[in-house]
Amino acid sequence: QAEGELKAASARQALQLQEMGRRERLLRAGLGRAKEQLESLKSQVMRVCSAAAAGVAAKAITEQQVVEKVRQISDENQQSQEREKVLQEELSSRLVKEKEASVSVEVFKKSLRELQ
Repeated sequence: QAEGELKAASARQALQLQEMGRRERLLRAGLGRAKEQLESLKSQVMRVCSAAAAGVAAKAITEQQVVEKVRQISDENQQSQEREKVLQEELSSRLVKEKEASVSVEVFKKSLRELQ
C-alpha cells in the first residue's frame, strides 16, 4: 500500500513538474514577444522624434532624451489623473451637500405650509 502511495505521489510530482515546465515555456515566449514589441515601439518613437527634430533643428535626439520625455509625459498623465480624482471627490461632496440643502429647503417649505 505504501509503495502504491509513493508511486502515486511520484506521478503527481512528475505531472506538476511537466506543468511547471509548460508554464515556464509560455512565460518565456510571452517575454520574448513583449521584448520584440518594446523594441518595435522604441524604434517607432525614435523615428517619430527624429523626424520631428529634423524639422525643428538639425540635431539628433538621443534615446535618453526620448526616455526622459516619455517619463515626463507619464508623470504629467499621473498628475492629471490624481487631479481628476480630487475634482471628482470634490464634485461628489458638493452634490451630497446640495442634496442635503435641497432636503432641508423642502422640510422648511413644508413647515411653512403647515404654519399657514
